[in-house]
Amino acid sequence: MLFSVSFPFLRSSVFYRFLRSLCSLRVVTMPELSWNRYGKCRVRLVRLRRSRDPHDIVDATVDVQLEGAFEPVYIEGDNASCLPTDTMKNTVYAIARHDPIGHIEAFAVRLADHFIAKPRVSRVRVSALEQPWSRISVNGFPHPHAFVQTGGEQWTTTVVRDAKGADVASGLTNLVVLKTTDSAFEGFPRDELTTLPETTDRILATSVTATWKYRSANADFGLRERVRTALVETFAAHASQSVQHTLYAMAAAALAACDDLQDITISMPNRHHVLVDLKPFGLDNPNEVFVATEEPYGLIEATVRRTRF
Repeated sequence: MLFSVSFPFLRSSVFYRFLRSLCSLRVVTMPELSWNRYGKCRVRLVRLRRSRDPHDIVDATVDVQLEGAFEPVYIEGDNASCLPTDTMKNTVYAIARHDPIGHIEAFAVRLADHFIAKPRVSRVRVSALEQPWSRISVNGFPHPHAFVQTGGEQWTTTVVRDAKGADVASGLTNLVVLKTTDSAFEGFPRDELTTLPETTDRILATSVTATWKYRSANADFGLRERVRTALVETFAAHASQSVQHTLYAMAAAALAACDDLQDITISMPNRHHVLVDLKPFGLDNPNEVFVATEEPYGLIEATVRRTRF
């Protein structure tokens, strides 16, 4: 009270407006660039090996992406450290000229090693989608320089490189498989909204996507075919109680077949085949006539890794 009497200004309306204006002030800060990445995507590459007979072909789509200290590029518009994405594209072709690309993984590692040496780059991600080609058979023999695409299956590779080294993952996608028996689904919980009947004999069809990581960037990348064989043969032979049951068996078989694998992730959409009700037409249906549906579908995914090496 005495303080306010001594300083009457403190009780004035001007003072109170001043206080309110102080409370409404906001600290203006510069927004922080918390993460960045840029690169060139879908670089189409076809590499022929003509020096040998028969010829070999590599058909791949490559992505190159860089992370690093590129704040001046984004914030200040200073492009002094911004490697053009067109240069990234050209680098893919130039390195392919001197690399026979025996395995797409090794080629991706070489690209990553090249870009990690660039100024301000701290992390490189190179991914590739490879389209396999098979030789055309002529009079029972594979033709030396004529090829055919036999399906939609593709091979995948991702290499992530930083100052510590490279992590390599390989895989495949759109591996479409189907078996007509040895597949069941029963014993599942039921509630008032469950209409699915139990079955001990059904069609099991899926499009497999699998990705496996290697323990080392110097692994034997020729193991891809061995992994694929383990997946396909296990799918065929396994007495399935569910898609989950078969997925785990396939993953375990792949790890058992290849010691260099650290883990494997598999995605298997359930391509449902529904038994058609022919009773309205006076016909029976002894598990022979189905309608294949695309949507909706169940999606089963899991990662299986080694417990020790």
